[in-house]
Amino acid sequence: MPDPAVPPTPPVLLASLLAREDLALRRIAGPDDPTAVVHWVHTSEMADPYPYLLGGELLLTAGVHIPEAAGSGTYFDDYVSRIVAAGGAALGFGVAPVHDTVPRALVEACERHGLPLLEVPPQTTFSGVARAVWQLMARARLAELRRVTEAQQSLTAAASRPDPVPSVLRQLAQRLGGWAVLYGPEGAQIAGAGRQPGKEAASALAGLAEVVRPADGGSGGPGVSAGPPHPASATDTAFGTHLAAYALGAGHGFVLGVAVPERAPGDHTVASVAAVLLSLLTGEQQSGTGAARSSALVRLLLGAAPEEVAPLLGGRRWVVVHARPDGQGVPDQIAASALGAALGSALVDPVGDVVRVLVPADRPPAPLPGWTLGVSACVAPQDWPAADTQAARALARARATRTPLLRHGPRPALADLIPPDEAVAHARTLLAPVTARPALTETLRTWLSLHGSWDRTAVALSVHRNTVRQRIARCAALLETDLDDPDVRMELWFALRRI
Repeated sequence: MPDPAVPPTPPVLLASLLAREDLALRRIAGPDDPTAVVHWVHTSEMADPYPYLLGGELLLTAGVHIPEAAGSGTYFDDYVSRIVAAGGAALGFGVAPVHDTVPRALVEACERHGLPLLEVPPQTTFSGVARAVWQLMARARLAELRRVTEAQQSLTAAASRPDPVPSVLRQLAQRLGGWAVLYGPEGAQIAGAGRQPGKEAASALAGLAEVVRPADGGSGGPGVSAGPPHPASATDTAFGTHLAAYALGAGHGFVLGVAVPERAPGDHTVASVAAVLLSLLTGEQQSGTGAARSSALVRLLLGAAPEEVAPLLGGRRWVVVHARPDGQGVPDQIAASALGAALGSALVDPVGDVVRVLVPADRPPAPLPGWTLGVSACVAPQDWPAADTQAARALARARATRTPLLRHGPRPALADLIPPDEAVAHARTLLAPVTARPALTETLRTWLSLHGSWDRTAVALSVHRNTVRQRIARCAALLETDLDDPDVRMELWFALRRI
């Protein structure tokens, strides 16, 4: 008999069916296995039900097929052995109207062959048993769908964090109750999370990862033979542990490995979602997009104007985003790429603890968990440098005010009534004593924008508050003015906006 054609619905524990008081079923023979499951229900009065079983059934019979002299021969032994050979999960025998009791020879045969035998009382119909199984399946299916949906949401949220790969692995290990590991193109373990299995099971999982990894390790270089096709995923059981491996992306060479003590029906779906997310986080850009971006960058380096190369980058108007992860960590390249993916752009530049992203204006950024964002105004390519400055200042204010996302919002002001050339000349003259010291200029600008708050200015500039006080005092001395005077502050603020 081939392997049972297991249906897509989750199985029902036989113990759960026996626990239904409305059915009053009673196990009278066979093993008392708490893990025994039923995949479906089938009723048959055939003397040989083998050809009609797929495996995993609770077979129900009223014994109509039993001949009068069955107890003295091998009838019951042959009957039960055929059910076991077909993969039947259990046998339910209905008492009345044909038989007043379950035949003793049938009980003995089920005991010998290890087939659970259930007594179905007269008040319980076979259709009632089938309906109870479907109800239990529906509940299990609903619970499994809810579990998978919640896992998908938590994995997606983890992928948007500053440390996306470790976060996804941690969330996957937690959801599956086991171990999740990412293998690199050369087979080395890059990151792992959860309860690590024994050395033998871990070694078996690493071997299973090689089964799904392309023969060229994902290099994809010219002249490299693709070799025989490799499966996208593979499963195995070794040393009491369920193992699974998933190839990430198309030929990148990364592999997700999972080891769990017990495998639930929805585990494959949850792990597949994690594999897709990790493929996005570890994968290279598609060749067409990558080529266009490389061409644009080369042209910029060779002196082309930004507006000439902007069409290659996929947008006409843009916003610049400055992002900084919450906490003290410095984002790595994968975290920066994940941020870009979340914002809908591959134009990402991690610099220290800040990530800069150039985003097309038709994809307005939204707040992201684990990040603080400063967003510039919508600009044309020739204004990218100015937008970069706007985003940096917006990020500083966002961090100082503990706002997840802050946008630069230009609006008409009194300063706009002054001719630009005159305003710039006046600003340069007024601020000349401090502009030679960029740290003083930026501290004064931030301090004024935060209404003279020492603490918030210190947070925005990542310096000690005493440093802020010293710099502001130095500005006051160099400018020979009273920075507590609101008129002075207003004039300085207007000037700072012009340089």
